[in-house]
Amino acid sequence: MAWSESAKVVELRQRSAAVDVIVGMLDGWRLHQSGRNASLLSFWSFLSIFPLMIAATTILGLVLQNNEDLQERIIDGALEDIPVLGAQLANDPTSLNGSWLVLIFGLAAALWSATRAFAGAHVAFDDIWEIPIDERDPMPTQRLRALIGLALIGAAQLSSLALSAFVQRSGLHYIGMMVVTLGTLVVNIAIIAAVFRYLTSASPSWNDVWPGAISAAVSYAILQHYATLLVTRITENASDTYGQFALVLGLVTWLGLIAIATLMSAELNAALVRRRRDIEATDRVESGAVG
Repeated sequence: MAWSESAKVVELRQRSAAVDVIVGMLDGWRLHQSGRNASLLSFWSFLSIFPLMIAATTILGLVLQNNEDLQERIIDGALEDIPVLGAQLANDPTSLNGSWLVLIFGLAAALWSATRAFAGAHVAFDDIWEIPIDERDPMPTQRLRALIGLALIGAAQLSSLALSAFVQRSGLHYIGMMVVTLGTLVVNIAIIAAVFRYLTSASPSWNDVWPGAISAAVSYAILQHYATLLVTRITENASDTYGQFALVLGLVTWLGLIAIATLMSAELNAALVRRRRDIEATDRVESGAVG
């Protein structure tokens, strides 16, 4: 018997709506093999992040080639919070340069691996929504939606960079940091909600995906801060011989935590929807019995 069906757990679920949702979320994580899917997501994200950052820094280098002041402001703003890569750019701002050949290679490699990552997310979300295999979107549709998801994430990152650059240039300090934090949080919630809604063969409504989107955005903000500290600690304690391995370990750890937060938030959405449908079904049965 599954732990979620034990008498004690069932009793607690009946007493508390919060416990019912949490148990449903954790049991869904087990049934849908979301841990395995999170590992696949982190793997493909790891393969995509390096060429993507090469392309991003190349674009910035081409656009800002003659504006060193704005380069430093951008690096000191949003980019510095990216584990490993942000620190590398901060230590060597001159690495922010542009090359069309590098840009083409970076975009091609990033596009291939990133679409695989988003296609993996599509499969993971279908597992969470329990979509039968034969009713899932075909591969071309999955790849098309993966491109849309990639564009949404790219738009979110560009928005964060633009907001950070604006605040840095305006000369605001504490207020500016609050604006960047809140603005990034709002953008992330909207983008994640769109990903949760459209990157699946299911048809969830906006109301179905908002709870998980808020949860994921808050988790990202926390992980961005504390995972950066964790990665910094890992790399600082590593010797010169193992320094590069520590960089990889730190980055994989960060991406793994992001993948877990994403799929756990999707499980939250599904658990809430299942609970609401169970309540509606119970109400219909009781109404029919009374009638």
